[in-house]
Amino acid sequence: MASNGAQVKCSYINCDQGKVLNPESDRADVRGFHVPKSGRKGMLVDWTDDGSASLHLSCWRKICRAAKDEIPEIKLSAKEQELVKEAKKTAEFHDSEAHFQSEAVRIAAMLKNASYCIGFTGAGISTAAGIGDFRGIHGKWTNNDKTKDYGSKSASSGPGKQNQRGYRLPTYTHEAICKLLDMGIMKYLISQNTDGLHRLSGIPAQKISELHGNGFEEKCEKCETRRMRNTNTRSTAQKQKVPPRKCERCKINHRTGNMCQKPGCGGYMMNTIINFGDYLEGPVLRSAEDNAEKADLVLCLGTTLRVTPASDLVAMGKKPSRLIICNRQTTPYDDYCTETDKDGKLIGSRMYGDCDRLMSLVMRIILGEDAAKTWEDDRDQRIATYDLSRM
Repeated sequence: MASNGAQVKCSYINCDQGKVLNPESDRADVRGFHVPKSGRKGMLVDWTDDGSASLHLSCWRKICRAAKDEIPEIKLSAKEQELVKEAKKTAEFHDSEAHFQSEAVRIAAMLKNASYCIGFTGAGISTAAGIGDFRGIHGKWTNNDKTKDYGSKSASSGPGKQNQRGYRLPTYTHEAICKLLDMGIMKYLISQNTDGLHRLSGIPAQKISELHGNGFEEKCEKCETRRMRNTNTRSTAQKQKVPPRKCERCKINHRTGNMCQKPGCGGYMMNTIINFGDYLEGPVLRSAEDNAEKADLVLCLGTTLRVTPASDLVAMGKKPSRLIICNRQTTPYDDYCTETDKDGKLIGSRMYGDCDRLMSLVMRIILGEDAAKTWEDDRDQRIATYDLSRM
């Protein structure tokens, strides 16, 4: 796609805006399904073998209208209409640099002026760390659906990211959230992620609800004592001689292979991951709800807000709900961001694109250029701390 540093051209054959996609312009990255090269002859979009394409946003909108026969002079074949219909389901969008710059100023002011701002994060903030998401154009569930409906040739892993360590590092967004919590600008964080990067970045347990668990945290199934580990708890399950116990709800063995170290307990340790069929942990959910109800501003990053009951939390706070949403795909809560106050001013913000891109602008405004540069330059020191936690 358009994010590897290489020059990317608009995939619309009749593009009249200059074929090269300027990194500072808005665009759409889309993915339909595999069609043999011979079957793509005469199509108006230069689809790749796995059905992907990158286009100026205006070009993509024109193609979508043409697919619905709304532009008589642009005719798409039945197969290309089918491709467009499929691609629309998971289309990813990127706003222009000018829009990012202007909205970053508004968002920074909203964060600083909020009385009780909370964060809400999803898998999209970890893609920059090399961890795949679920519903993106190359996400796990997207690939499953493409393979099921259109065959293995429609599967794609997307652009990869090299990992020079034995673990993944927190991204700019992870560190920015931790900084905002330290500064008191953000009061609490609710996350759907299980990768452990929020806690690794330095966020204390009392300031976060990891709704779906943490791959590096285990708890005793007997006394519920919790312990953070330096390796993923799932990777140790088969290395210890502990009898497995299949969960009645998700049918998966939660035991990690470790024993509780609390004197006199002797219980088996289990991972904290919430699988399909599992209930959310009561204390974790209640803490999330308590903080969500206090919120007068919710910063939603890297999530499509489609997983319930987690997504219900973002609109649980003070009314009217003030949401800042930044991710590449549409969400059911986008309309909240376009609501206005009695003076006609927007009370929220909706940004399409990468969270790191937005947060780097916001942090420079909140901290000031010099302080932001100093904080960013200190990343090497933070990485040294991460190394100690994952050795």
